[in-house]
Amino acid sequence: MTTTVAIVQQPPALLDLDESLRRAAVHVTAAAEAGATLVVFPETWLTCYPAWVFGLAGWRDTTAQQWHARLLEQSPVLDHTGGVDDDLAPVRAAARDAGVTVVLGLNERPARTSGSLYNSLITIGPDGRTLNLHRKLTPTHTERIVWAPGDGAGLQVVETPAGRVGGLICWEHFSPLTRQALHAQNEELHVAAWPDMPDSHTIAARSYALEGRCFVVSAGQILSTDDLPADLFDAYRAGIGPDAVDSGLIFTGGSSVAAPDGSWLVEPVFDEARIITATVELDQRYRESLDLDVAGHYARPDVFQLSIDRRRRDTGVTFTD
Repeated sequence: MTTTVAIVQQPPALLDLDESLRRAAVHVTAAAEAGATLVVFPETWLTCYPAWVFGLAGWRDTTAQQWHARLLEQSPVLDHTGGVDDDLAPVRAAARDAGVTVVLGLNERPARTSGSLYNSLITIGPDGRTLNLHRKLTPTHTERIVWAPGDGAGLQVVETPAGRVGGLICWEHFSPLTRQALHAQNEELHVAAWPDMPDSHTIAARSYALEGRCFVVSAGQILSTDDLPADLFDAYRAGIGPDAVDSGLIFTGGSSVAAPDGSWLVEPVFDEARIITATVELDQRYRESLDLDVAGHYARPDVFQLSIDRRRRDTGVTFTD
């Protein structure tokens, strides 16, 4: 079986949910017209990777508070009952109209009045409904100021017309137990969502493909100084640190597709805002599993055991009236 995947290496409208949703729907349609059955967006594409937090981590920093409130306001709230009329309705409609599966990184606000956010990765099926919602288990470094820790409910591989799809976010790819949780579910297509693609991220993507004997569709953001709202410019560049540019690209893309033997099917694409497509032969993973299947003949269940709690966690508060 062959399937065509597409990576949307295009900038969002930072901190503008309505415009970002409009762009996302346009990109989904364009990817489908290019033949894709799986369309992938980078980490927190809706509506901003909050890079400012790395430069505004001081206690009660008023600028950090300002941007947190703005990010909350421009982050989608999802329908967890299986509906399609939530804040992602334009993307759901585009997926349904095009008959494609969409994997989208977003800042998820769990309720309209919530002061917290999750770094989430949603998988939307060709009917526009949610197939899976993964919340990043452990935000990294000062990301913990912005995002609450996720749970194991989204550590799932789901059946789609494109193949068996799973996904992780950024440095979750450096967590051996998290990787094994998905390897054990026989992924065919793994979505790796990132804000940017330095060498360490590229290495992790190829390593995951080799280890999991699956295709890794790795999505990195492209973002220029021209994409920043004027009032966010200084705070965002401060968060990027000494490598921040005065003008030009802040995030350079670097999206790629790795094959189950760890080779590049599509080498990292830098410095271009475009939709990247590739056609993959899913049966390759089964040929490669002859010598390595980390959740099968290469596993040692007599020596190692892994237990995964996939219950969805909320605030832990129960009300009885």
